[in-house]
Amino acid sequence: MSVTLQKRLWRAVAEGDEYGAVDVLSGALADGLDEETLLLDVIAPVQEKVGAEWAADRITVAQEHAATAINERAMAALAHRGQDAVGRPPHRGRVTVACIDGEWHAFPARLVSETLRLRGWQVDYLGAQTPTPHLIAHLHGTNPDAVLLSSSIPTHLPTAHGAITACQAVGAPVMAGGLAFGPKGRWARALGADEWAADARGAAAALEAGLSRPRPAALRQAVDDLPHLADQEYTLVVQNRARLVRGTLSDLEERFPAMRSYTDEQRERTAEDVAHIVQFLATALYMDDADLFTAFLSWTAGILEARNVPARSLLAGLDILAGQLHDFPRALALIRDGTGVLADRPARPVPGSETPA
Repeated sequence: MSVTLQKRLWRAVAEGDEYGAVDVLSGALADGLDEETLLLDVIAPVQEKVGAEWAADRITVAQEHAATAINERAMAALAHRGQDAVGRPPHRGRVTVACIDGEWHAFPARLVSETLRLRGWQVDYLGAQTPTPHLIAHLHGTNPDAVLLSSSIPTHLPTAHGAITACQAVGAPVMAGGLAFGPKGRWARALGADEWAADARGAAAALEAGLSRPRPAALRQAVDDLPHLADQEYTLVVQNRARLVRGTLSDLEERFPAMRSYTDEQRERTAEDVAHIVQFLATALYMDDADLFTAFLSWTAGILEARNVPARSLLAGLDILAGQLHDFPRALALIRDGTGVLADRPARPVPGSETPA
């Protein structure tokens, strides 16, 4: 039944039909399907499909935003309809759910919040990009049993690290969740999180099992958890990020004169791509993890290929960046790993060309 409902909900979402989406869920409720199943086995997979369709260049950014908004409204409508339901589980405790500062992808956090409410938790849902000082002020006023921090983009990991240690310093245990924290939560553990959950059901199970409340202590420094930061490579790359981006763009134009005829929009997109490379390089330095950088490059290559841009165009940018970072051994090692991953990708012909890109 869930697969059929997913198809019906996807059809409504793809057509921009908010009322149709709500009707699909309302009808399923009337047929006896429970709210948690609708949240996690119908709405969540459809939202994943929204992201996949954008990555494959089958829907535009605007369509992706519209689809996400409809899914959010449908989820809210489902939650509101359920408020009058009887037989809810007893109150379990109070938790705070928030996105890391800078994280705009709030859908996963909202999904977790609604699931926990169904399980009997009082949830303070703080939404997207919650500044850490405001989060801590909220904790002082509410004293929750746990804080659940969500992030989808790995470049927010340094900010997440600060938020985790700040919450623990006031005695609140922290559960991390979201794609930003890596496969099986490996980066959540590296940052000192008390728990990690792969999904909403996992988060609920971990809370029900109980999280140990840390003893309030002095705020840890980042280097206490990540000793490699003592070499200052991360700090220096972040401080010189704008210069690195400008230098890379300038050298790219020298190597590829065709860039001089780019439109303003093309120049802006290219600058964004280079800035993202530098940001992910810096984050990989922070975590001292090559997989973080190479996974981003592989993902970016797939995005470019879906838009008929040769993925190997990234190699020139990496080469120029390496030239600017010749005194940074860890950064150079990361760039070598990234270059190897891209060089090993099979060349794909760009439509309309005679030879592989």
